[in-house]
This record gives sequence, structure tokens and C-alpha cells, in this order.
Amino acid sequence: MFLKKLAPATVVLVGSLGLGACATKGFVRDEIAVVSQRIDALEQRVAAGDTASRQALAEAQAATGQIQGNSQRLEQLNARVDQIEQRMREAPRRRPRN
Repeated sequence: MFLKKLAPATVVLVGSLGLGACATKGFVRDEIAVVSQRIDALEQRVAAGDTASRQALAEAQAATGQIQGNSQRLEQLNARVDQIEQRMREAPRRRPRN
């Protein structure tokens, strides 16, 4: 008989404990707001990193263009030096006058 009276109280007690674990809408909103703020901060950092990497890429591409131009100029100068050296080898040697 005692167990029959205790059974409904046990059901009510277990049910209330189970329902007490459910989050309220306000709690969920507060937790989502915190997470959203962290996500927003991370998105800003990613955007800043993306901007910096694009700028670095543009500068690297510009430097590559300059290097290619300098390399071509150096090749032209080497060819001219080679021509001058060839002329000097082929030219008769002059003796100084006494």
C-alpha cells in the first residue's frame, strides 16, 4: 500500500527533474549571443587576414614583374659585354709610342 502512494510521487519527482534540465529560450538566446560574438570576431580576423594575403600576393606579383624586367636587362648587358670582349680579342694590339 505504501508503494502505491509512493509511485505517483516518484513519477512526479523524476518528471520534474527531467523538465528542470530543459533550457529556457532566454538561456539559449544568451548562449547563442556569446557564440555569435565569437564567430563575428573570428570572421573579422579572417577577413583581415584575407585582405593582407591578397595585398601580399599583389606585391609579390609586382616584384616578380620587376625581377623579370631586370633579368632581361641584365641579359642584354651581358650580350653587349660579350660583344665588346670579342672585339677586343680580335682587334690588333697597339704598341705604345716611345
